[in-house]
Amino acid sequence: MSTASADKVLLHVQAGVAHLTLNRPDNANVFDLATAQDFLQCVEAARADSTVRAVVLSGAGKHFCFGGDLRGMIGAGGPVEPYLLELTAALHAAILRLVEFEVPVIAAVNGTAAGAGVGLVAMADLAICGESSRFNLAYTGVALTPDGSTSFFLPRLIGAKRAMELLLTNRMLSAQEALAWGLVNRVVPDGALHEEVEALAQRLARGPRHSFAHTKRLLAESHQALERQLELEGRTIAAQGASPEGLEGMHAFLQKRPAKFD
Repeated sequence: MSTASADKVLLHVQAGVAHLTLNRPDNANVFDLATAQDFLQCVEAARADSTVRAVVLSGAGKHFCFGGDLRGMIGAGGPVEPYLLELTAALHAAILRLVEFEVPVIAAVNGTAAGAGVGLVAMADLAICGESSRFNLAYTGVALTPDGSTSFFLPRLIGAKRAMELLLTNRMLSAQEALAWGLVNRVVPDGALHEEVEALAQRLARGPRHSFAHTKRLLAESHQALERQLELEGRTIAAQGASPEGLEGMHAFLQKRPAKFD
């Protein structure tokens, strides 16, 4: 058993299962630059641990992940664009390493997943959510663009029209809709989420490691454009976040007022 902490993300390895926990419960586990860097550090540590046979990704507190930390983006004390480029570089490197990690990755979704939180669910090999879970893309609601692999995995999982609907309307997707659309594998009672995910992770950790690795590698071959798409996502959200429209969208959200777009 081993435990590591990078402050805003926790890593705990036990019985072959690496538990990666986003650890900003008071802020719905949003990603600022430090969180993205901690996430990458913990992912790298899990990959370096030869005892790891499965990964569980979860969020501390009431929610899985609300996506990007808008307050951190516009309050970092410097230009938005380089900040977002650095943030997405760390987040996307972590996602790419999890996709390439030759063990099963399970997303355990409690509460709401929004923005890049949906990307984390989509990139996982398997996803289980609680019955009260909700999913919201949220990007265009604050005049931003997708990151966190959402523009890559979401249309592949649920179809281009449904993905575009969620991205343009920002409507909330229920747990049962997420199941019917293929975003998650199972919906369980909220109180049983931890137990159900742990049982699945332990089952996979006892499974044929090399068979799983080869299977993931085969599927990863169909994701050859992922790295290029992640780079494009990072550049696009950074440029849009620094634009007058993006700044207005974020300021309006934080000030709880309607945005005024030209």
